[in-house]
Amino acid sequence: MPFFRSDDQLTQIGTRILEATWQEFPTLNPQQIALTWVVYDAPVIVNTGGAISSEEFWKYGVRGFSHRGDERIYPASLVKLFYLVAIQEWLESAMVPETPELLRAMRDMIVDSSNDATSLIVDVLSGTTSGPELPPGPFETWSYQRDIVNRYYKSLGWSELEAINVNQKTWGDGPYGRERMFLGELLEQRNMLTSNAVARLIHTIVGGIAVSSVRSQQMMSFLKRSLAPDVLASNTNDENQVTGFLGDGLPENAQLWSKAGWTSQVRHDAAYIEIPEQSPYLLVVLTEGKANSQNKAILPFISRSLVEQIGKI
Repeated sequence: MPFFRSDDQLTQIGTRILEATWQEFPTLNPQQIALTWVVYDAPVIVNTGGAISSEEFWKYGVRGFSHRGDERIYPASLVKLFYLVAIQEWLESAMVPETPELLRAMRDMIVDSSNDATSLIVDVLSGTTSGPELPPGPFETWSYQRDIVNRYYKSLGWSELEAINVNQKTWGDGPYGRERMFLGELLEQRNMLTSNAVARLIHTIVGGIAVSSVRSQQMMSFLKRSLAPDVLASNTNDENQVTGFLGDGLPENAQLWSKAGWTSQVRHDAAYIEIPEQSPYLLVVLTEGKANSQNKAILPFISRSLVEQIGKI
């Protein structure tokens, strides 16, 4: 069972939006999209500056809707959210020292979606480094160490995390050497996430209970995106993580915290959104297929459609 309760009203709205999306974009079939939507009704328990304890937070139920929310999909840069929470846990537990370079890498991994910064974070998390191929014995040890982030998330006991894999670096040109060995001949070790898993992780961050309230607030600061036209105009490519993504369908007076991910085969976004006089909500949309990954109109269409409905709930 997901962390949210299924809701008839949200199911009707979500289903209508998906049907309209498939009609608007014929290249996108129902098996090429996963969506999870969670609404925070009053009293709102998220983005409170960590005012609610973890025990209290989980007492509050939230309602939601998902389409293929448990389907495993290559996450591209959405995996960086999982590395962000993990490195904050390592720091909180004093497993690694907090340094200016580590803080810079955390920020750049999320704010700019830097793959180079992510490489450093994964190295620090696992105590491994990239390099040439390794003989069987050392490679087995290296692989076990690299899998530590998976073991951390399995230890949380969340049902949404049972099917995920988060042990690979993110690449521009692709892995080489021991990294290519670790990926598997048939890419069977690729990172894999579900929209429900991403939604639950963001739920804890915006709830102020991911690692600690202070660390959750730092993570929120990395995720904050500007919707100001002049800011977006100065950075019009995908790197701003708004244009062509969910933020592109929001009114200018909205507030957005998000992390996007894209490759030649997928286009994703995960966002927490606040609009004045409306219920805050969390929205995760994962799309697959080459044509869809290049289409910068699909995610804004879904976001805009949801904005039109949020005032009715």
